[in-house]
Amino acid sequence: MRVRDQRNRRRGVLAAGMLAVALALTSACTGSGGKGDGNAPGWQGGADQPAAKASVTISEPAADAKNVPAATAITFAAQEAEKTSVELTDSAGKKVKGTLAKDGKSWLPAKALSYGESYTATVTATGDDGLPVTATSAFTVMKQPSKQVRITSFLGDDQTVGVAMPLIVKFGRAIPEKYRPEVQRRMTVTSSPAQEGIWHWVSPTEVRYRPKEFWKAGSKVSYRVQAGGLPLGDGWYGRADLTVDIKIGPKLVMTVDNSTKRMVVTRDGETIKTIPVSLGKKSTPSSSGTMVVMEKLRKTVFDTFDELGPEDGYRTKIDYAQRLTWGGEFIHAAPWSEGQQGTTNVSHGCVNVSMANGAWLFNNTKVGDPIVVKGTERKLQLGNGWTDWNVSWEQYVKGSALPYEPAEDETADDETADDVTTEDGTTEDESADPDVSASATP
Repeated sequence: MRVRDQRNRRRGVLAAGMLAVALALTSACTGSGGKGDGNAPGWQGGADQPAAKASVTISEPAADAKNVPAATAITFAAQEAEKTSVELTDSAGKKVKGTLAKDGKSWLPAKALSYGESYTATVTATGDDGLPVTATSAFTVMKQPSKQVRITSFLGDDQTVGVAMPLIVKFGRAIPEKYRPEVQRRMTVTSSPAQEGIWHWVSPTEVRYRPKEFWKAGSKVSYRVQAGGLPLGDGWYGRADLTVDIKIGPKLVMTVDNSTKRMVVTRDGETIKTIPVSLGKKSTPSSSGTMVVMEKLRKTVFDTFDELGPEDGYRTKIDYAQRLTWGGEFIHAAPWSEGQQGTTNVSHGCVNVSMANGAWLFNNTKVGDPIVVKGTERKLQLGNGWTDWNVSWEQYVKGSALPYEPAEDETADDETADDVTTEDGTTEDESADPDVSASATP
């Protein structure tokens, strides 16, 4: 009997406990929902927490996507978000560095992703309520493609060039027009001090960048092409990213006036030398326009027999040659015309100077320095050299694959801030320049 009584007591205790739990659960479901009511229990369910204002979704790469290009950007849409951050990790959990686009709609890795690797992108958006929301997308990068396009730069790291130097990037094959906007979005230029500029497609295989005005003397310029793994049409992809850092030298400008037969050389706005010249005679006039020193040859040979034939052709040794056009116009020393320099034009289109003045110019100029020739019988033909400065800014921006967006005044005038044009490696020139001995005209 004593044992039976104890069992009954335990059953009573158990029933009372179950009743207490049921009452407690009923209280949790009918409380204030976290509105600050002191009678509401502190362990209410998440369903009663206020919903976050912000929302975010990832559109590219899609979740579980395969064969994603190595140059992919994380593209997303965030609503009512005051702050957005992106984190990309590889299969080992290592974070990938990258940059959020100015429009806040995408994030680009700092370099091409690894072929065959798996990644997870997490985008976090936070509204003015301070509550974060996240979206994730796991994806796998494609295997390394067999068809890759080489991307090269005319300039190499740490070169010092003149104030008229365009930034020249070449592609190993033609880029279809519909792919150029995305390529140009991956081409950025940073200058210190800040200067407005734009990319201009010279041809399907070449794009150049120039500032609105000549580069400011002493500027530091860095340009980058993030096209490694980027689709470039017909199953071709960019081989690798390209980054080049250069410096701009003093503002040295050569101005030649046919009416005076003189070259005036200025450095940073001050005249430092006046040089007598002989330009092209009437049958072979020099070109009028703004040209740029493209290469410098201490000694070379001008050979025009292939171009002019055995009767008019010549083969001549030349000192202190500076190329201005692909057609063969140079500044160079011409001791045979020193008697005519300053008075008469006798050259085949080149700017003839004395041996001493040729040496002085050669020692003071850089590739990228501008020369302006005025008053001759022939205008400079576009494309005959780096003729980027021979067109107006309004014309130049028409060569961009992206709409031109003028820089804000405060940015353009800022002397210390960096200017990054976001929409708009190896450093060698794939296509050889015309042979100096094949088209030179002294």
